[in-house]
Amino acid sequence: QVQLVESGGGLVQAGGSLRLSCAASGRTFKNVAMGWFRQAPGKEREFVAAITWSGGGTAYADSVKGRFTISRDNAKNTVYLQMNSLKPEDTAVYYCAAAKTPYLLTPTADGLYAYWGQGTQVTVSS
Repeated sequence: QVQLVESGGGLVQAGGSLRLSCAASGRTFKNVAMGWFRQAPGKEREFVAAITWSGGGTAYADSVKGRFTISRDNAKNTVYLQMNSLKPEDTAVYYCAAAKTPYLLTPTADGLYAYWGQGTQVTVSS
């Protein structure tokens, strides 16, 4: 059974940092892009960041560019999202996802992802 399990969420003050982790099990994801999305209350799910299968390329939403960094460790089947300079508007449930098709670069549309984690809550207080 394929599973993506996020961890690392929590409550942090504005300006603070958090690092999210996404551990994959059930199969290897070393040949697919991985992504992070988020969904705030009353809003649609939105793209945050993506990383190529090799880790050599990344993409970010404009709202997080320069503050968030996505990385991956294929040996551990784990993807990370380092979030710095957090703002209250970053408050959301964060989901990691694995792309449907091997070797896609950095897909930003959620329809291009096949597997999703259960999400981890990030709350940024002002």
